[in-house]
Amino acid sequence: MATALVKPELRLQHFEGPLDLLCHLIEKNDIDICDIPISEITSQYMDYLAAMKKLDMDIASEFLLMGATLVHIKSRMMLPGKKNGAAEDGEVDPREELVISLMRYKRCRVFANELRERRAKYEGARFRTRMTAKELGIDTKKISNDFSKEEFESAISDINERNEMRFTDISQKIKHILRKDKISVKQRMKTLWLTITKKGKMFFSELFAGKKPEKIDKIVSFLAILELVRNNDITAVQKGSFEDILIEEKRK
Repeated sequence: MATALVKPELRLQHFEGPLDLLCHLIEKNDIDICDIPISEITSQYMDYLAAMKKLDMDIASEFLLMGATLVHIKSRMMLPGKKNGAAEDGEVDPREELVISLMRYKRCRVFANELRERRAKYEGARFRTRMTAKELGIDTKKISNDFSKEEFESAISDINERNEMRFTDISQKIKHILRKDKISVKQRMKTLWLTITKKGKMFFSELFAGKKPEKIDKIVSFLAILELVRNNDITAVQKGSFEDILIEEKRK
């Protein structure tokens, strides 16, 4: 059972949008983004909106829409049979879409901060206009007229290698940020079913062998397993708390 959150002091500040406000509340309370106590977060979010109204501040429609979304998620999680955000029959956690949106927003915010830092660092740089060799102080008379194709190609190769090393890091970051975050539970069910029917049985940890999966990957895989169990397609056995889960195809 989640512990009650410490209610932060309501200091109204500029938020770029409802996701920015939610990230502020999550960071303020040191909450795991994949396990949001939706009731407390909804209460704090609505307190902020109420404070804005008291100060006659205009509340953008997207803030009101997010408030309605939070209330809707809260009401779904209060329905009988809910436990830790998911129904006993394997229904998807009502918070899933919100978590994915928050993760995507946080990634974009990190990327924006990096761009802001780069701009601050290089904003003093200026392009230099074209200059002749003489203006640059180069004595063209001392330049050899001999042209070596091999040396030219070697120089080009060195430049390409340096540029590749220089831009590899930022390229990887961009690919990671632009990666498709939303993972389909139905698609994961198909993948798991094909893997399990091929092997007969396997442990849950084997699904990520040789990989470093993100938390959302494990969550979606676990939800897919629950759905396959509910459909009576597989059996899942865990001998003790925190033990690996043995998954086996169910013979019909």
